[in-house]
Amino acid sequence: MSAVASVLEFPVRHEYDRQLDDEIVLELATADDLASTGARLVEWIRRASGAGGVEWWVTRDDGAPELVAATGPAFGRHHELALGHSGRLVLRGGSLDPQIESVLASLLPILRRRVADERLLQTTFELARRNEALEEYAALVAHELKTPLQAALIADDPLGPVEDALDLVEALLESAQNEPGETTFSSAAEALDEAVKDLGAELEITTDLVTRLPLPPKPLRVILRNLLSNAVKAGARHVHVTAVQSSRSSCLLVDDNGVGLAESDRYDAGSGLGLSLCRRIAVRFGGVLELAPRPSGGTRATLEFPERSR
Repeated sequence: MSAVASVLEFPVRHEYDRQLDDEIVLELATADDLASTGARLVEWIRRASGAGGVEWWVTRDDGAPELVAATGPAFGRHHELALGHSGRLVLRGGSLDPQIESVLASLLPILRRRVADERLLQTTFELARRNEALEEYAALVAHELKTPLQAALIADDPLGPVEDALDLVEALLESAQNEPGETTFSSAAEALDEAVKDLGAELEITTDLVTRLPLPPKPLRVILRNLLSNAVKAGARHVHVTAVQSSRSSCLLVDDNGVGLAESDRYDAGSGLGLSLCRRIAVRFGGVLELAPRPSGGTRATLEFPERSR
């Protein structure tokens, strides 16, 4: 039994009309988080009302219900008590007579403040996380844009490198604008053709592209271009690109015969910003991008998406 529980005695049925322990109110007001506040509240209500189980639900900003705390079994006949902006209570059996409701009414201002504080804290954390991600994403984008823009500065005809930079910006915007749950399937063969044109390097490529992949064409093109570029940097002369689908996932495999991951001085994709950007794009569309050494030498890049209904 916790130190708090040993000090605070719960009222029992038919004894709830005794003065509510000030320490219960204090705990509701000063607990570190909403969950601990809720756990104390629902247990007190269960004891006072004789209910088999009690649940405290709040409504999130997106309108979805969220369980804050529960005690006892979550089955059987139930009735609800609305708590206004603080959510609602669900009682499984038992009853709330006017005196218990009066006690709860006196706690509503505290509960409203705790719910508001919790939402404000969650929003603050989310904004901080997004700002951090945005700063990192901006650094990755700047890195990717540097190559075509530098090429444009020294080229006799800067139009090509500038178009490459614009294509990259469009791909990143398409990735950023994708809404969770939305899926666009693209042809790996068409994206590979565009990536090879972008690369403009001497590279033998064979393919086995029997499926489409669940991300838009431009982001897929950026990922393929980066993987092919890394293969070229690794001294690869041949790359085999495969797109396959199983009952569990859709995969894009890029196998090269370069020096492999062990040669860190020549193969920089393992920690390069280009791969970091590709991984971020993959995550945006529910995928995972990983590198692994091939038993026969070289490197395999695997872009995998858990299977979704088409």
